[in-house]
Amino acid sequence: MGCTPPDHRDTIFPMLEQMGKMLLLFALVLFVLGLAFLFGSRIPYLGRLPGDIRIERDGFAFYFPLTTCLLISLLLSVVFWLLRR
Repeated sequence: MGCTPPDHRDTIFPMLEQMGKMLLLFALVLFVLGLAFLFGSRIPYLGRLPGDIRIERDGFAFYFPLTTCLLISLLLSVVFWLLRR
């Protein structure tokens, strides 16, 4: 007839497992970003695609890689879609 404390293992372990998966995903994203910064300059045409906006005047330069941003966004969308499946 004594009171026993509730067993929280059923609720805590799935939470810890989910947190572990999120930390691994975060580490993977950081690793891929690190590789992109290391080897990004070696990828031909990245940042010089048709549609990337470049305006250069005397004492002024403006650059916006529109097409490169769209391409990277599409690639990341496909990767995250595949991870969610």
